[in-house]
Amino acid sequence: MSIQEEIIAALGVKPAVDAEAEVRQRADFLKAYILESGTRGLLIAISGDVESAVAAGLCKRATDELSAEQGKEYITLGVFQPYGEQEDFQHSYEAAEALGLKYTVETNIGDAVDEIALETEYALKAIGQHRHMTHRGKGELKAGARMVIQHALSLENNLLVAGTGHASEAVTGNCAKWEHGAADLEPLRSLNHRQVRELAAYLGVTAGIITAAKAADQRAGQTDEAKRGITEEVISDYLEGKRVEPAAAELLESFYREGSYKQSAIPGI
Repeated sequence: MSIQEEIIAALGVKPAVDAEAEVRQRADFLKAYILESGTRGLLIAISGDVESAVAAGLCKRATDELSAEQGKEYITLGVFQPYGEQEDFQHSYEAAEALGLKYTVETNIGDAVDEIALETEYALKAIGQHRHMTHRGKGELKAGARMVIQHALSLENNLLVAGTGHASEAVTGNCAKWEHGAADLEPLRSLNHRQVRELAAYLGVTAGIITAAKAADQRAGQTDEAKRGITEEVISDYLEGKRVEPAAAELLESFYREGSYKQSAIPGI
């Protein structure tokens, strides 16, 4: 078995998907998990990218169906979590409106992140490091702050936190530690980015969200493709078992090795 085949098997990616069947299977998965856990629905952070829009669509379908089947209300709570003022955040509200989400809330993480960063820099100074946090460190802090708030809201409302992690992120290591991995469940886990877009089109996600270039931490002018040096199409080809240029395959495999710890359970002895 080649390294490519091993990665595909580990991530569970199919060479092709039927969007209708995938939506049905994933909505049923969410419904079963809600009933088994005794919770009253799902919480999904909507960042404005296609992954969060699809996850939100699956969550809403699951809770709408459960409400009809069980004769009581199950909810999907959409959470918007900008850092300060983010001009690109309109896609978050656009996605929620298109999906018809009844319950939404905004929790701006700006002040909380800045305070934690300041305390961290005081601590660094105490051990002789007179500097600001690195961009990578602050990026991980933002992801962690968002997830802390999501879990606080979910606990107060007896909800499960749905993550937006998927196979294209897993193979590149393109997520913060315990960001998606800190969710209660991940309805997109075995899909690559191309397949996520296929589900988005089936669910009626707007074209602007489907085609928008994804930007890490939503920084203006920065895209994940530019940062990684490899396109989403090539990543999807690789995960579907197609042949890609050897240099691209080697790059993806190095990303996977270096970032696999982010996807793993906490090790112990």
